[in-house]
Amino acid sequence: MIKKVFIAAALFCSAGVAAQAQKYSIVIKGGHVIDPKNNINSVMDVALKGDTVMLVAKNIDAREGVQVVNAKGLFVTPGLIDMHSHNFFGTKMDQTYSNGPNALPPDGFTFRTGVTTVVDAGCAGWKSFPDFKKQTIDASRTRVLSFLNIVGEGMRGGTYEQNVEDMDAAATAKVAKEYPEYIVGIKLAHFNGYNWAPTDRAVEAGKLANIPVMIDFGGSQPVLPIEELFMKHLRPGDIFTHCFGQLASREPIVDVKAGKVKPFVYEARKKGIIFDVGYGGISFAFSQAIPAIKTGFYPNTISTDIHTGSMNNAMKDMLNVMSKFLAMGMDLPAVIKASTWAPAQAIHREELGNLSAGSRADVSVLRVLDGKFQMNDTGTFGFFDYTGAKVQGKQKLEAEVTIRAGKVVYDLNGLTNPIVVSRR
Repeated sequence: MIKKVFIAAALFCSAGVAAQAQKYSIVIKGGHVIDPKNNINSVMDVALKGDTVMLVAKNIDAREGVQVVNAKGLFVTPGLIDMHSHNFFGTKMDQTYSNGPNALPPDGFTFRTGVTTVVDAGCAGWKSFPDFKKQTIDASRTRVLSFLNIVGEGMRGGTYEQNVEDMDAAATAKVAKEYPEYIVGIKLAHFNGYNWAPTDRAVEAGKLANIPVMIDFGGSQPVLPIEELFMKHLRPGDIFTHCFGQLASREPIVDVKAGKVKPFVYEARKKGIIFDVGYGGISFAFSQAIPAIKTGFYPNTISTDIHTGSMNNAMKDMLNVMSKFLAMGMDLPAVIKASTWAPAQAIHREELGNLSAGSRADVSVLRVLDGKFQMNDTGTFGFFDYTGAKVQGKQKLEAEVTIRAGKVVYDLNGLTNPIVVSRR
């Protein structure tokens, strides 16, 4: 018995010594790396140590990693960033997205879709942000950042979001400056009315806190002209979300009759306005996106606007939205850029969304499914929007392994050796 204990202890010690001798905590072997920031688009290996990317190179010795991820035949990308999400979930049933039932706990849907960072899009305002931080940001393994709502009460729905008097630029900016690690911008959402005051107050808060603004027009009749929004109210670096929406209460960016992107939209892009997908429940239509994509007008950033309604409808999740843009004609590197490096730049978090040495060790390992092997008779995948319009695509993205902060947090098919999926 003593001999067995001695042998077990010796094996444990030797394993510990071996682990200490290994240079990296994880080596990802044989995958096709797409890192838009660094213009990498080839088969490479990736080495991580703790929460840091150490090296991207050919033929890193697998023996130098405590864990090895077999990524042969797969794509290795920076961890996906969903820049428009709703995460202030709670039990206050009359508060919709602000500590209410319409928002989602992030860890339940992020890692299984390759997402390592979400940006909550205005669920909390300056009055409720401390609760959001304690309840969601601090309790989540997913990195959770925030666009702070210009409405002090946050995204509570109803008359709360129509209350211009609760849109306090100074109070909003003050809270944003108190939490610079988490608050990356200001959000205006759901206001209904022909009134520029909400936009201007959000932009004023953005100026005071030196952060961008994300604008989601709720709607008005007549519609607020988006040329005036882009050229007279927003600043370079401000974000126009739901950019491919087509609703009677909002002006679209594509002229529906002509099927062409309006000329001033190109001027807005030159100015530096960021066009974000923000797919949502009814805020994306193929009738807007397809003409834009065909003429080369790609979104700057791809995001979901995920909530309890959109996730079970046409939108589904981040990878489904990305797959739709593949089906519409964007190539894979462009789709990856719009889901990693471009949102990192938009929210001024350049340590994210790339695999540079020294960047954060958030990595997604993705499989591109081929329709001819998956769908039998059609050879394609079907993608639809909320209007019922449908497009066929030959490819669909699926997450195989997700690494967050240098730890494997999701492994679909056990590609990690040894298999140790971190629980906390």
